[in-house]
Amino acid sequence: MPGAVPCRNRLEGIDAMKKTAKSLVDEAMVQVTTYTVEQARALHGHPGVQFVDVRDVRELEREGVIPGAIHAPRGMLEFWVDPDSPYHRDVFAQDKEYVLFCAAGWRSALATKTLMDMGLERVAHVGGGFTAWKEGGGLVQPKPTAKG
Repeated sequence: MPGAVPCRNRLEGIDAMKKTAKSLVDEAMVQVTTYTVEQARALHGHPGVQFVDVRDVRELEREGVIPGAIHAPRGMLEFWVDPDSPYHRDVFAQDKEYVLFCAAGWRSALATKTLMDMGLERVAHVGGGFTAWKEGGGLVQPKPTAKG
């Protein structure tokens, strides 16, 4: 077809990426506060601290949850935090420290960095994520089922 751009192989541009997922995580890790499981366990249940689970709902159903943590899917987090967003959640407008976690600490590092970029000052994440929390003896319970 005249003027058509040839189709590129889907994998062609991978080596040309300006930043990889690993480099983004590494950059975030340098900038964010990372709590050890022991530090996070000491904060758990404190009234001035809110744990935030950014894992996918299927992970919660499969692995369980940290009691008292709110679930804020990674794909909605920025919208739930932003007070000008129609999706804003009041839980993110409280005077608390937010401690994020995912399965291994990569997504939560990125999410923590993003919330810092948005102006949230008291935000950190759990190094090693839910996996480290569970292995370190942190409290875990099954995901509550929806009522109705």
